[in-house]
Amino acid sequence: MPNLLIVDDDPSIRNVVRIALSQAGHSIEDAGDGAEALAKARSGRFDLIVLDIGLPEADGFEVCRQIRASDQVPILFLTARDDEIDRVVGLELGADDYVTKPFSPRELVARVAAILKRTVRPAQTTFQRGLLHVDVEAHQVRVGDARVQLTGREMAILARLVAHPDQIHSRVSLTDSVYGPGIIVSDRTLDSHLRNIRSKLRDAGCMDVVETLHGVGVRLGPCQTPCHTVG
Repeated sequence: MPNLLIVDDDPSIRNVVRIALSQAGHSIEDAGDGAEALAKARSGRFDLIVLDIGLPEADGFEVCRQIRASDQVPILFLTARDDEIDRVVGLELGADDYVTKPFSPRELVARVAAILKRTVRPAQTTFQRGLLHVDVEAHQVRVGDARVQLTGREMAILARLVAHPDQIHSRVSLTDSVYGPGIIVSDRTLDSHLRNIRSKLRDAGCMDVVETLHGVGVRLGPCQTPCHTVG
C-alpha cells in the first residue's frame, strides 16, 4: 500500500485529501507546517508527498528544495496560487505535478495515481492466502491444484483484495482500481463482479474468499474453508 504524506496548514483540506486518498487505497500521514513536513519526510518512508505552497514555518518551495537535496520522492504541489511563475518554480525545484485549489478530489486521486504508476513498481505480484494462490503478472489463480479462470476485471478486484488482505475496501476504491478514477460504475456492476469471483472460487473448492461488511466495504476472507462437494 503506497504511503502518502499530506502537508497543508488547513485541517479541513487535509481531511478532504485524506478521505479521498484513503478511499483510493493509500495509507495517509499528514503535517500542518513546513517544519513538521520536513521532519516526517526525512524518515524516507513515503511513496509520494502532497505539498501545499503557502505553509507556516517553511513554505512549500523551501520544503521541496530541502527534500530534493537528498531524496527523489515524488512531490505534488497543492496550492491556491494560479500564477504561472509559481507553477514553473515548483516544477523547476523538482515537483512532479501540481493541483490548484479549489480542486476536485477525484482529479487529485487521478494525478496521484498517474505519478505512482510512473514511479512505483509493485514489490510483489504473487500471493498466497490459505487455499488461494494468485499470480497477478501471469494472470493465474489457483485454489489448491484447481485452476480458476477470471476475467480481467475480476482479476483486478481479486488482485486488489489479495495485495491488501486485511484492509477493508470501499466500493469507491474497488471501482477506481478496476475502471480508473472518475469513471461512474453502478453498484450492481461491482456486485456482479464480486458474485462471479465468489462463484468461481467456490466451484474450485474455496468457500470464504470474499467477506462483505455491510455498509462499510469488502475484504479478503481467510480462504481456508474448503467446499465439501469438491473432491
